[in-house]
Amino acid sequence: MSVIILGIESSCDDTSAAVIKDGYLLSNVVSSQAVHEAYGGVVPELASRAHQQNIVPVVHEALKRAGVTKEELSAVAFTRGPGLMGSLLVGVSFAKGFARSLNIPLIDVNHLNGHVLAHFIKAEDEENRQPNFPFLCLLVSGGNSQIILVKAYNDMEILGQTIDDAAENGVQQHLIRLALAVVALLVAGQYQSFGVLDLVEDVLLLGGVHLG
Repeated sequence: MSVIILGIESSCDDTSAAVIKDGYLLSNVVSSQAVHEAYGGVVPELASRAHQQNIVPVVHEALKRAGVTKEELSAVAFTRGPGLMGSLLVGVSFAKGFARSLNIPLIDVNHLNGHVLAHFIKAEDEENRQPNFPFLCLLVSGGNSQIILVKAYNDMEILGQTIDDAAENGVQQHLIRLALAVVALLVAGQYQSFGVLDLVEDVLLLGGVHLG
């Protein structure tokens, strides 16, 4: 008998649902949230509200693309954390209600472990290469950066990790500080080069900041 699992992810600003049958991915639907673009980062309250709007149509579309009815599901899996509390609550609440209505098991998944084990998801008509145990995994996800020794599916050891924020955000912050320092020198009259403003804009773009 086939095992068909519906997975629900809502840890940050993407509402996602996927259907897997016996280890093979049948569908993967992601709804991103453009509402945060005006703020230069994710606004938690806006994210949770958007998840509430998106989660039902996203799950519906995932089941539709997979060609699976809800009655055929063997279990529902959901992200329990880490992530934004409000966003996680939307996914958890929906998953609990959905699984309970179908009287099927509910599986909680650690967000970071899910990233590591994504290496083992298979897809039809694609080359499915999977790492052999043990292997080292570099994980960079949101506010979490880790180096993990993966010994087995359920045996992982964190060898090192950031203590405050993701490496990518650290690089971004330093680039922005560099650009601001150049601007301060320009205002102080220390730089007279014609191309200095172009330099500032280029540095800010590297940091993910766009000048209007």
